[in-house]
Amino acid sequence: MGKLLSNPKVLIAALIAVAILFTSFLGGAVGAGLGLGFLGGPIPLIQLPAEYIVEIGGYQLMNTFVMFWLAMLVLLILTFLATRKMKDVPGRWQNLFEAFFEFFIKLAESAAGGRKGRMFLPVVTAIFLGVIASNWLGTLPGVGTIGRIETVEEFLEVKIVKELKALGASDLAKDLKKQGLPAFIEEHVGNHEVEEAITDVFAEHAEDKFVVFNGSSGIGLIPLGRGEDFKVRLNQVVQRPSDFSAHDMELFIEQAEHPRFLAGVQHDELEATDLEGARVGLLVPYFRGASTDLNTTLAIAIFAMVSVQFWGFRNLGVKGYGGKFIFNPITKPIEAFVGVLELIGEFIKIISFTFRLFGNMFAGEILLIAMGFLLPLIGIIPFLGLELFVGAIQAAIFSVLTLIFGSIAIIAHDHGHEEEHGAHGAEPEAQH
Repeated sequence: MGKLLSNPKVLIAALIAVAILFTSFLGGAVGAGLGLGFLGGPIPLIQLPAEYIVEIGGYQLMNTFVMFWLAMLVLLILTFLATRKMKDVPGRWQNLFEAFFEFFIKLAESAAGGRKGRMFLPVVTAIFLGVIASNWLGTLPGVGTIGRIETVEEFLEVKIVKELKALGASDLAKDLKKQGLPAFIEEHVGNHEVEEAITDVFAEHAEDKFVVFNGSSGIGLIPLGRGEDFKVRLNQVVQRPSDFSAHDMELFIEQAEHPRFLAGVQHDELEATDLEGARVGLLVPYFRGASTDLNTTLAIAIFAMVSVQFWGFRNLGVKGYGGKFIFNPITKPIEAFVGVLELIGEFIKIISFTFRLFGNMFAGEILLIAMGFLLPLIGIIPFLGLELFVGAIQAAIFSVLTLIFGSIAIIAHDHGHEEEHGAHGAEPEAQH
């Protein structure tokens, strides 16, 4: 140890590492408690549903959808690199893909007991590559921290639309989405249902906190140095209309479009001038890991299990494969009950697939956010390796289980009984 520290290069590297660690410690959430926190930012909004980043002709493009197709684009590029110049002596990309497919070919043949296992390869390898690419891209810098700003006005519009639908005023909700909040409010001053919806929104979301972003346009970034203490509440920048008069509603819209501290409202960390020229809202990331969206993992699970059923019917026929689940309840009551359980089990596999992948990747996303909040710059570095490992393991589990379920599906349900009967039938002959 002493010899290592006596080396000037090692000593300088150690001092730099200690300085970075110390800076990260003081610049993060811990340092914020000491009046510093100059590197810390607000905790990004964590929610289960995917968020839309742009609306195209009424279609909302979701951030997880963009990430999933970016993963597909990466796979297409790698496939092109591996196959554009096929040689007997493979290059590095061709060699990598050949090794990958050779591994899965052997695995499939081992699971299915022969070459018929190769029928599983297109689905199994597609699932593995798609899931691992999506999982790994979700760990790239900028994922979850760069996006568009959902302003206070947009936030109120979304929540009022939701409340109008809950009140049964779907036509008003459609008008609001079509016209936008200012024009809608101007047209519906005095409408009882609109007033009730706004009142309900403030009753539920008055304490919701928003981030103060720098600048008035462009791409939104999590602002460094503005931690949780710098967030502002909805009731600090927008006042709920009291009598819902035309003037009252006009003031409500003005505050929503240009948030500023209301008269008499105090904030420990911000002055009223800090909101001038800034955007107040929530960050909607342009990119979010596809596997952190329950819809994505459910879609992959359905695709996997539909493929399993297809393999079963293709190899055993409708009667042969359906005979695993359907029995005459009068002549075979126990088998009929077991068949129902088997059928339920097929649906349970979908749920298991869905939540296994979603749960692991969503938990990993929260872990990275938490460590980045506590120790900016270096807090997530040790956990990035862990997330890469978990992402690969989850892809392997998903694909291998699909392979195993497929192998089980093509085995005739009476195969075991036939072998048992044959063994008993041969026993008397052996005794003679």
